[in-house]
Amino acid sequence: MRHTESRLESRLDFLPIRGLRYAVRHWGPEDAPTVFFLHGWMDSSPTFQYLVEALQQEWHVIAPDWRGYGNTEWLGRPYWFPDYYGDLDALLTHYSPEKPARLVGHSMGANIAAVYASARPQRVAQVAMLDFLGLMATDPKDAPKQLGQWLDHLGATPRLNSYADHDALAKRMQQVNPRLNDDKAASLARALSRVLDDGRVQMACDPWHRVPAPILYRIDDQMAAWATVAAPVLMLISEDGFVHERFGDNPAEQERRLSAFGNLQVEMIADCGHNLQHDQPERVAEALERFLTRE
Repeated sequence: MRHTESRLESRLDFLPIRGLRYAVRHWGPEDAPTVFFLHGWMDSSPTFQYLVEALQQEWHVIAPDWRGYGNTEWLGRPYWFPDYYGDLDALLTHYSPEKPARLVGHSMGANIAAVYASARPQRVAQVAMLDFLGLMATDPKDAPKQLGQWLDHLGATPRLNSYADHDALAKRMQQVNPRLNDDKAASLARALSRVLDDGRVQMACDPWHRVPAPILYRIDDQMAAWATVAAPVLMLISEDGFVHERFGDNPAEQERRLSAFGNLQVEMIADCGHNLQHDQPERVAEALERFLTRE
């Protein structure tokens, strides 16, 4: 798919996945090589529009909205993270039943892709992880407090911020990410949001995603999974992203985590924040295509 001045149109499928009505976005011809793009937390599939447009080869890009995001059904109650692995398993069974899949995940999507690849090595050909190397380590003594906070949240429906209109949301996006120009911010504000009954605008994410999990994050479990990933892995690290923010002052910990992968290629993407698919889509596309097409 060649980059042009006009926007490359996507199309949506809706299908039943594990009891939910799932929305799955497609770009490119269906007979082209397939690659799955997996979005991150508090995001949805249109986040990849600029990255898809920057690809120089023809691909059939398949990008689901995870449960509780975008146009996929929302639960309106707490989420259980392992359900994403089950959803991905069902999606790959539907769209790539015969061939191992190429997975490109951003942030939470990278987390899902890598752990899934450890459990289903026969289903995954390649994994590209965009600016994710795990969360900060937790202390086991905090487990009771974590569970207590989760219980406290069950007593009230969580809320997301809303904005007067799409322009106000675009301005907020630029405050969070000053690298977004006006055109990108305006486009993303419309693509990643929904309009409420009162006319205000809100990100298209179930507010229940903001409720912390009842159990602690365990990096040792994550690294044990990473160590069993058989597929080649590409790690794209943003110069000013979450990996740098979390581990930039602790290079030994960063290297310890990277060393968990047995077949790893690492590239730094300069002049971008966590959302490298927005800030540097051309550089990310170039790195992805080198990796995805290598023999």
